[in-house]
Amino acid sequence: MGGLCLGLDTSNYTTSAAVFDGKTGENRGRLLTVPEGALGLRQSDALFQHVKRLHLMVEQLRADGLLGQIAAVGASTRPREVEGSYMPCFLVGEGQGRSLAAALGVPFYPCSHQQGHIAAAAWSAGREDLLDRPHLAWHLSGGTTELLHVEPQGHTVRAEVIGGTSDISAGQLIDRAGVLLGLPFPAGKALDELYPQGDASVGHFRVKLNGLDFSLSGMENQVRQRAQRGNSSADIARFTLDTVTGVVLRATEEAMKRWPGLPVLCSGGVASNRQLRAALERACGAVFAQPRYSTDNALGVAILAHRALERGVTP
Repeated sequence: MGGLCLGLDTSNYTTSAAVFDGKTGENRGRLLTVPEGALGLRQSDALFQHVKRLHLMVEQLRADGLLGQIAAVGASTRPREVEGSYMPCFLVGEGQGRSLAAALGVPFYPCSHQQGHIAAAAWSAGREDLLDRPHLAWHLSGGTTELLHVEPQGHTVRAEVIGGTSDISAGQLIDRAGVLLGLPFPAGKALDELYPQGDASVGHFRVKLNGLDFSLSGMENQVRQRAQRGNSSADIARFTLDTVTGVVLRATEEAMKRWPGLPVLCSGGVASNRQLRAALERACGAVFAQPRYSTDNALGVAILAHRALERGVTP
């Protein structure tokens, strides 16, 4: 059993809708509007923007000739597939998804935002087989820096947190550095573009690794001090990205010692950073999502809905 599946994702910073037919998929998304100089949005503001925009993403799919007869609808309903995981902005995608499924008379399949990230990363990297075998995965985004041990669970996956940050995420550090430098939010792309102009001799800060966990809060002060000393934006961008890359690489290498032989999959907006990608590919053979599917998107949600439909899962 198969067919075209519609996926919806209303994360804290992106509204998106996607379709997947078992072989090909397309995503349409739009970043939420963050006021200049701000470090994010209140949940109420994010939710309001999603309400106003989600239908536009679905309409864009139809305008592009991608929205045929829908066999199932999926939506991310919470950040992670663990008890107590909740964020109000996901109510928009869930509510509209359930309504669409009911109106069309098709199944509705919920999943977590993190499960969607993993599915989109695996598929876009040409490694959908990873969804059916144990592996290690990084979820590196604006709000999450988690190292996961992933195992198949029916049509989807179960992800156990085995490491990552104990305070601010890599994405938050990058965004705060960017805002400090007067760059647009989110700042990952802007820092990535500045990186080659930075002086390689600026080095990086060696973050302490406690097992597979680490803290990045002290790095924010390091960045601020460099800005106050008049270091160039390019040097600060290079220092920030090299620091993040260094600690993520070391944590990955340690995890691979504990779980030898498991492949490493990387997803999330921070995973689209060119320096991080090059370092983990070279040292660990890590598998990365295509850059356009690294950031928040609904494609993984549609993929998981299709897998559920194929396997005859009862909602």
